[in-house]
This record gives sequence, C-alpha cells and structure tokens, in this order.
Amino acid sequence: MKKLINDVDSVLRESLDGFGAAHADIVSLDAQRLFVRRRQLKPGKVALISGGGSGHEPLHAGFVGHGMLDAACPGQVFTSPTPDQMLAAAQSVDSGAGVLFIVKNYSGDMMNFEMAAEMLDRDNDTVIVNDDVAVENSTYTTGRRGVAGTLIVEKIVGAAAERGHKLAALKSLGDDVNKATASMGVALTSCTVPAAGKPTFQIGPDEMEMGVGIHGEPGRRRVKLAKADDIAGELAGAILKDLSLKSGQEVILLVNGFGGTPMLELYLMVNAAHKVLKGAGVKVARHLTGSYVTSLEMAGCSITVSAAGAAALALWDAPVRTAALRWGM
Repeated sequence: MKKLINDVDSVLRESLDGFGAAHADIVSLDAQRLFVRRRQLKPGKVALISGGGSGHEPLHAGFVGHGMLDAACPGQVFTSPTPDQMLAAAQSVDSGAGVLFIVKNYSGDMMNFEMAAEMLDRDNDTVIVNDDVAVENSTYTTGRRGVAGTLIVEKIVGAAAERGHKLAALKSLGDDVNKATASMGVALTSCTVPAAGKPTFQIGPDEMEMGVGIHGEPGRRRVKLAKADDIAGELAGAILKDLSLKSGQEVILLVNGFGGTPMLELYLMVNAAHKVLKGAGVKVARHLTGSYVTSLEMAGCSITVSAAGAAALALWDAPVRTAALRWGM
C-alpha cells in the first residue's frame, strides 16, 4: 500500500486539520473534530446537515458553506459517523428554524441519523437520498444506495434554505429532487482502505465492475472492459429507463469521477453521455464534471441525471461558496 499518510489511526484527524486550515474562511472544526460547520451561520435559516464515512471527499465537508450545508459529520473511512456527532452538529448550527438531515441510504447512516433525530429536542426532518439505479439492495443497504445524486439534492435544497424556505417546504423539495435524480457508476480498479492495507476487491486488468457502489460494493455484474461510448450507453440507458423522461425534458448532468480518473477521461464521458441523452430527446441544461463523490483512489466514474424544471434550475444556478463548489459570488 502506497499512500500519503503518517499513521493509519491518524488519517482522518490530520486530514480534517488540513481541510480546516485550507478553508478557514469558509468552515471551522469543533475542538473534538466531530463535525465541520459553516463559519458564518445565517440567523433564522433552516440548518442543513449531512455526513457519512470519509474517503468520499469532497463529499460532504467540501459542500459546507453558503448555499449548501451548514454542517457535515465525517466518520472514519467508509464508516458512518456516530449519533453523538450528528447531535452535536445540529445543536451547533440550529438557529431556531429547525434542522434538515440529508442522509444517503446506507444502513449505518440511516440508523445513526435516525437516533440523532430522536435525541434532538428541536424541530427536524430527514431527506433520504437513494439515487443509485444499479441494484435495489446491497451489502450496505435495504433499498437503493445513495450516491452522487446527493450533491444535486444538497445544492438545490441548500439554495432554497438560503432563500429562507421553511423546514416542511425543504423536506418536500428534497424528496422531489431525489425522485427526479438517478445515478449509476462503473469501476475500472478497486480502492484501498488505509486500515485494510489491500484492495477492497480484485478485478482483472481487462475487467470492469458495472454498477459499483461508492464503497466498492459489487454492481450488476463483472464484465470485460468496453469502449467509453458503450459504457455511457449502459449507464445512461439505465438512468433513462428509471426516470422515464419525456422528450424535451431539461436535465442536470453530473459526470463524477471516483478519485483516480483524469479529467481528460471524464470529459470524454460527458461527450459520450451527451450522445445517449440527445438520442433520447433529453436536453442537458446544466453540467457539472469532476471528482465530487469519490471512493478514495478508485478509477471509474458515475453518471447522474436530474430532471429539472425552471425552478430547480434557478436554485441550481443560485450562488454557492464551499470548498468544492463556488459560483455566483
């Protein structure tokens, strides 16, 4: 295992310290490093909180700031944060308008966020993200997994919260965006969790895992490596089938790298996805390309499509200032 680390046990702590130093104008860390919070809170605004295992950076800490999250709780690598972390984060950033938890559909996250919500003695609600169309159940989930579509939910709901929308309205909006969003990924290599010291799974040099999860969970099937157009055809085809989009529908297209894929290849996949969507009569109104929901150093990518009307596009375009996303300000 070759990684830029000092000690396996200190990876998360030292990474968080570096993140806090690099983005001190946007975020701050609590003394125990239980959560990352927005440095300047907005009074009277519903607080948005998410979190999950580390190793998926910039998700979630990279999305804390103006126009997105108010706090993010990082767990150990690929391990859910604890209810105490989530409770402390909520108590730190709630300004009296309530708290909305945005939770990826993984068993540990779901259980721990639910416990935190029960312990929290103030108004709160939860949006569950389950955008992965690859499999209905996995090692980590009951039902579909929450993957890169989480970014779409956090951005659109975050913009609405910044505008002063109330808790019930934000919950409804988040559920609607989740239903309008679908993702699927492909892995070309495995990743290596520092504590394990070896690849999560074995894959041949001429193989790929179609429909892989963001922790390296198995996808739909192991197949021979194919051309990019064929990969995009299967990923985007499954998404189109799931969303049942009508001709002329405008969408947001996110092509997301898993941490080990160069931008040259990600933009090639944007081009390939465009051809599939155009063939189905779907109009790409907005793009986002880069490594935003990663699996350590895994090579591969996911495609996310989110059906968006004028209101959703306006919220997508609204100003945002986080470590990972910045526009309009």
